[in-house]
Amino acid sequence: MPIQGIEQPAVIQIDPGLRLRKYDGKDDFALAWYQDEETVYLVDGKRNRYTAEKLKEMYTYLNRMGELYFIEVLQDNAYKPIGDVTFWQEDMPIVIGDKSYRGKGIGKKVVRALVARGKALGFQKMYVADIYSYNQGSRRCFESVGFREYAKTEMGAKYLLDLS
Repeated sequence: MPIQGIEQPAVIQIDPGLRLRKYDGKDDFALAWYQDEETVYLVDGKRNRYTAEKLKEMYTYLNRMGELYFIEVLQDNAYKPIGDVTFWQEDMPIVIGDKSYRGKGIGKKVVRALVARGKALGFQKMYVADIYSYNQGSRRCFESVGFREYAKTEMGAKYLLDLS
């Protein structure tokens, strides 16, 4: 759950060409990401494409659970959203929705930035609720930042990062 009394930053600048921008309720552009069966399979373990209503429900839920951000890259002197991430102590769901940006280390930079935020907020541990066994990219991303598997789930595993 969001930490009481802690303000979510409007922007977290990760590097000159990469930032996280606080969710502002405008998300129509993201529907295309969740219309892609491969992306939805990595996220949900199913291939059911999202409707605009389901996308809004997902973002409403995630925004209630933690700090929801769009991942943006600088392109032609303007920031372009390419994915989303939600940050709270118990989970960090991340999606690089624009497939052309996958496998470029962006997820790792985002996770590192949010781990630094967790440390600054005094977290002793951070968790990832479930990474599906077939989502090798996500597993590699979190493991490269120091997360370790600590429990099996029906479709994969739970991960933990000890910050103490």
